[in-house]
Amino acid sequence: MQYVFCNHCGHRNPPSSTFCSSCGAVLDKPSLRTNVLPKTDPLLDGIHDDDNAVVHAGEVGPGEVMLVVRQGPEIGTRYTLHGDSVSVGRVPDNDIQLDDFTVSRQHAVLVRENQDWILRDLGSLNGTYVNNERVDECVVRHGDALQIGRFHLVAFFG
Repeated sequence: MQYVFCNHCGHRNPPSSTFCSSCGAVLDKPSLRTNVLPKTDPLLDGIHDDDNAVVHAGEVGPGEVMLVVRQGPEIGTRYTLHGDSVSVGRVPDNDIQLDDFTVSRQHAVLVRENQDWILRDLGSLNGTYVNNERVDECVVRHGDALQIGRFHLVAFFG
């Protein structure tokens, strides 16, 4: 499912939404959208602009896939997926290094199969989650929320 993010509050809405279910703002077309990924729930007190990760329209080119850290030690960090396989883990020899004790040394791998990116857990201790469900293997879609250890990432497809 490809979610639509609200420009006003950053809330994730179903793809058929016209208005944000959190704040009621009008949801615009993807080509005009700037996505704000709040670190915490925007309805809670204490939100500051520096707590948000922002992805502007055009940052993700056609055919590209970008993972943006929404929550964790490196909020706002972007990882563009290249090649046919991208390894994720705690140690430096991974393509994406998430340096935290909650991430296994070789935690997961993203593999390109035709036009899809498949996320596979590599037997990690804390598991790999997509949209809050633990997965061994899953096709990643635009707007999916990935959790690897304490890192929460959002997938953007161009």
